[in-house]
Amino acid sequence: MKLKPLLIAIAGVIALPVLAQSTLTVVNFGGANGAAQKKAYFEPFEKTGAKIVQVEYNGEQAKIKAMVEAKKISWDVVEVESPDVNRGCDEGLFEKLDWSKLPPKSDFQPAAVNDCGVGAFVWSTVMAYNADKLKTAPVTWGDFWDTKKFPGKRGMRKGPRYNLEFALMADGVAPADVYKVLATKDGADRAFKKMTELKPNIQFWEAGAQPPQFLVAGDVVMTTAYNGRIDAAQREGKNLAITWTGGIYDLDYWVMPKGTPNKDLAMKFIAMATNPTEQAEYTKHISYGPTNNKALAKIDPKILAMLPTSAANSKTALQFNITFWADQGEALEKRFAAWAAQ
Repeated sequence: MKLKPLLIAIAGVIALPVLAQSTLTVVNFGGANGAAQKKAYFEPFEKTGAKIVQVEYNGEQAKIKAMVEAKKISWDVVEVESPDVNRGCDEGLFEKLDWSKLPPKSDFQPAAVNDCGVGAFVWSTVMAYNADKLKTAPVTWGDFWDTKKFPGKRGMRKGPRYNLEFALMADGVAPADVYKVLATKDGADRAFKKMTELKPNIQFWEAGAQPPQFLVAGDVVMTTAYNGRIDAAQREGKNLAITWTGGIYDLDYWVMPKGTPNKDLAMKFIAMATNPTEQAEYTKHISYGPTNNKALAKIDPKILAMLPTSAANSKTALQFNITFWADQGEALEKRFAAWAAQ
């Protein structure tokens, strides 16, 4: 009888590592996207017997670096933005993925495949307008610049990214040639000259929530915006619309911090979250596109029409060029700040 409590205690100690291994900490940016991930990924994954602890952050790579350097890893799977994938991989902050445990690379968009990360979803910066106030839809970035045909203010993100690309498209540069042109001195001059044409009609925004607010209030007649923000406003009953021509798309990625003790479980989660069925489910909760192309056939046509990855919406889309902005971003940021202050 005296042995029984001792055996129970020993059994409890033995069980502790098993319990620890079945808890997975997944880090994302919260908000509507975090809620969508919870519905599409976290809740179904927990039915396999694992518990998911969701943590919100704001993309701070320094937090991951501090954990890795201290060898005290409390995060298992992290959603990171595209500029951080290669940088973190190069710095040894992320585990290399075992692609044999994931869907085939050939199923994914090429941009989704990385040594240390796999694309979680596709989002886009697009042109948006209030369909209650603007009866004729703008079709191109040339229309965005045409203040005679479409009088009124334009909302634009305060910074050179996306704006310089849109300016060149408005000036007749094909999406496929935008970064080739922008990489030259003449091309950058051309983009800023085009921006100057529109400058008297620009109302800058700095937070993603502002463009739909500007449209609803009638402060601007059209604006650049993150497509997920317009989707959220539409779900609230606002009659906002998107013109997808020449949108600029980008990806967020799933990574594992180097040294995570739950690597096997983390790989199982990432495999599930990149499966076509689960990615199709995710699009029901937020209009970000799947990275696994096989998910497209599983998505309701009405939902597909609102995704950056649909055939129609991606036809003239431009992929955000991380390498270009890493090389030239600092100089263009300074030039834009000086231009905006004039």
